[in-house]
Amino acid sequence: MRRFVGFEKGINLGGWFSQCDHTQKRYDTFIVDSDFAELSTWGLDHIRIPVDYNLVETKDGTYIEEGFARLEKAINLCRRYKLNMVLDLHKTAGFSFDQGEAETGFFSDEKLQERFYRLWEEFARRFGKYSDTVAFELLNEITEKSFSSVWNSIAGKCIKRIRAICPDVYILVGGYWNNSIDALEDLEPPADDKIVYNFHCYEPLLFTHQGAYWVREMPRHFRMNFPVSVESYQKNAKALELHSTPLVNSLPGPMVDGQLFDALFAKAVAVAEERNALLYCGEYGVINLAEVKDTLEWYKAINAAFVKYNIGRAAWSYKEMDYGLSDEHARPIIEELKKYL
Repeated sequence: MRRFVGFEKGINLGGWFSQCDHTQKRYDTFIVDSDFAELSTWGLDHIRIPVDYNLVETKDGTYIEEGFARLEKAINLCRRYKLNMVLDLHKTAGFSFDQGEAETGFFSDEKLQERFYRLWEEFARRFGKYSDTVAFELLNEITEKSFSSVWNSIAGKCIKRIRAICPDVYILVGGYWNNSIDALEDLEPPADDKIVYNFHCYEPLLFTHQGAYWVREMPRHFRMNFPVSVESYQKNAKALELHSTPLVNSLPGPMVDGQLFDALFAKAVAVAEERNALLYCGEYGVINLAEVKDTLEWYKAINAAFVKYNIGRAAWSYKEMDYGLSDEHARPIIEELKKYL
């Protein structure tokens, strides 16, 4: 498996320029220079910065110079502290993975698609000179499988337009079902050797999202351990009427543990190797409601699979966002956990 050099161990700065109230106060205070200095001591080689279009565009599409300047500053801070950066467009005009954002129409509206292409051309013109530091992630978490064909077309056109300006930047592309591993096989073959297949991993979902308020079927009081028996996991999944990873049924042992990640990632690696694509996991993590000892065991298990298959990754998330690894709940395990990012 080809290594995504420079993007092998990372963390997300979720909630700074995305999934936030988009106020000057938020931009100025949520993440500051000292956070970059701190992260440079965590043994990481990169950070992933989710960005909503609201940072750099008004509702009518007018560019916001201050927003671009903030991204330029973030890039320069990364360079100062010898960290690379994934610039992830987390929300574009007309689409967000979060239905609460009420962004619709992107996959059927050519004007919104053209706006998307032009924004990426603008990113390429401004930040392509940093291609030794910055990678571009086209769009976060396509949701419906029905979008697959049109998304392949949009991504292909966008890559061509970026390449006309910046021929050597890494470009990350994920698939439907919120960057599911199962969607990788339906992505178009990579246009060149700097296209990266991107997936997210929050398996097993009942553990990583236990008690999650944004999961409609999830009781707020539900708790679960890791590792857990296959029998217990399937019983809970059935009772909650939540998706149960089909691979759980075929695990060779009685436990849902590290073998799950080994099986999941083998599927992703098979697709990537067949197409000579780089592979990257842009998000993975455990909700702050889980027992910290179990969270540590989960990180150890998933890290072993990342290392086995040479998969680059970025944990979700550095601060707050219900998963914050720098927050109080993670303090008892953080020094040990850093070894397994």
